[in-house]
Amino acid sequence: MPIVRGCNLPDELFYDVPNNLWYRAESDGTYTVGMTMIATAMAGALVAFTAKKVGKTIDAGKSVATVESGKWVGPAKIGFRSEIVAVNDELTGSPKLANTDTYGAGWMVRVKPEDPAAAAAVLVPGSEVAGPYEAKMEADNFAGCAA
Repeated sequence: MPIVRGCNLPDELFYDVPNNLWYRAESDGTYTVGMTMIATAMAGALVAFTAKKVGKTIDAGKSVATVESGKWVGPAKIGFRSEIVAVNDELTGSPKLANTDTYGAGWMVRVKPEDPAAAAAVLVPGSEVAGPYEAKMEADNFAGCAA
């Protein structure tokens, strides 16, 4: 598993580095999506999570959810045009799951890409993500995740 500046980035996931999201490919062609450990470390403890509705199609670069912490409110932007097929209601009720179980129970939405090839073109495999994340963290002046 790549670890960049103390932030875990599991190999089995894919990453949208500019948007700080992880994607887990599911057997039915959908992706489960969540915030990376880097995103949750930058945001701090989450206090609210509001996803778009199931069935809604979201364009690339647009928000699938709004995330709020004590120091940040903003969109979770999807990397490719997708339909939301599931929302993590558990995260809505307990937003801190994104901080405590980032790559598990803290997932946000499950999406079905309109064009699987376009999705694949945006996503970086976990085994190749260390370099791009090191560059992004340097550009963002982000020291890293707390140990």
